[in-house]
Amino acid sequence: MARYTGPKSKISRRFNEEIFGPSKALKKKSYPPGQHGRGRRKKLSEYAIQLAEKQKAKYIYGVLEKQFANLFEKAHRRGGITGENLLALLESRLDNTVYRLGIAPTRRAARQLVLHKHILVNGEVVNIASYSLKVGDVVAVREKSKSLEAITTSLTVRNARQFGWLEWDANEMAGKFIATPEREQIPEKIQEQLIVELYSK
Repeated sequence: MARYTGPKSKISRRFNEEIFGPSKALKKKSYPPGQHGRGRRKKLSEYAIQLAEKQKAKYIYGVLEKQFANLFEKAHRRGGITGENLLALLESRLDNTVYRLGIAPTRRAARQLVLHKHILVNGEVVNIASYSLKVGDVVAVREKSKSLEAITTSLTVRNARQFGWLEWDANEMAGKFIATPEREQIPEKIQEQLIVELYSK
């Protein structure tokens, strides 16, 4: 399978973080999964720490290995700080933006909405989850999809206004990608410099 479809709680416990959202298992079992999970954690090598940070970022954003490597190359070619460029590119993905706007409760659900053609970009249907948005692009719910319970429920629970690089119009069910996000605006607990160091080896 192209995407991780295994137990989500296992991944959350591995990184001791709520990778896929709130996890009851993480609260009950704060130790890593596996038969040796309750034992002492081994001291990890520098490489293992860097690799774990990359894996965590991949799981959070739902990106495959090759896609992630390509995004890193793109971030590296841009001017500025590579790690911050990488996170900005991940945040500009269509599936992530649909999630950030509150149209879907999780990135995985956002990906499904995109794939099933419920989402428009600048008035056109786009069903590519990895589509990279540019400043000024408008992401909207397709007219015939506005009454979908999954979307209306998510919009009542989540709030897009907390993200400074997005603008949300509740009446139109549309959001605008108004700026490239700055690092301090991105809430994910990712040490991007470790990822840069890993790829620099």
